[in-house]
Amino acid sequence: MSHIQRHQVIVKPSKPKPSSPDVSSRLRRTRQKVTSAEMLLRRELHRRGLRYRVGYKVISKPRRVADIVFTRQRLAVFVDGCFWHGCPLHGTWPKNNAEFWRDKIETNRRRDCDTNSRLSEAGWTVVRVWEHEPPPEAADRIEHALDELRGDAAQRQGQAPDTEESSYVGSDGSDKGSRKGSGRPRTGPAGGGQA
Repeated sequence: MSHIQRHQVIVKPSKPKPSSPDVSSRLRRTRQKVTSAEMLLRRELHRRGLRYRVGYKVISKPRRVADIVFTRQRLAVFVDGCFWHGCPLHGTWPKNNAEFWRDKIETNRRRDCDTNSRLSEAGWTVVRVWEHEPPPEAADRIEHALDELRGDAAQRQGQAPDTEESSYVGSDGSDKGSRKGSGRPRTGPAGGGQA
């Protein structure tokens, strides 16, 4: 092996340069985690008494993290940005560096489909919310999915979904958790869908 072969450096294709200082500034400000759409949805779910986990790893390899997760019901919620995930209503295709951005967005879409398939095969339910959706409407869809999952679980166990075994409320109005439960009190209002 020659000296040159031993020290070859693999050069990755570089990211295209932003087309203007304004674009560069906007991309630097783009949040990677906890977008405003996600925060508004989380507040709406919390206001309804639902409890959940955030930034929860639902698949180890390849690593996939859901924005909002109800672990008991195995419900994973993803809040997708209109630009980054190619929203059919609001997604745009930049003219500058068009090939790079089209590839980036299409890769995100393929990963979303792969994530949905992997989670479905593992027994999870997936709800995808676009960032433009009003939080109350998105929360309605999530609540509906939770109600269906709770009903299915209750049917498998041969009991009604809202039996006294599943939860009870103390005299102070707080949810005291399961009477048969683990001894851990639940947080939040009665009937919450906590993880």
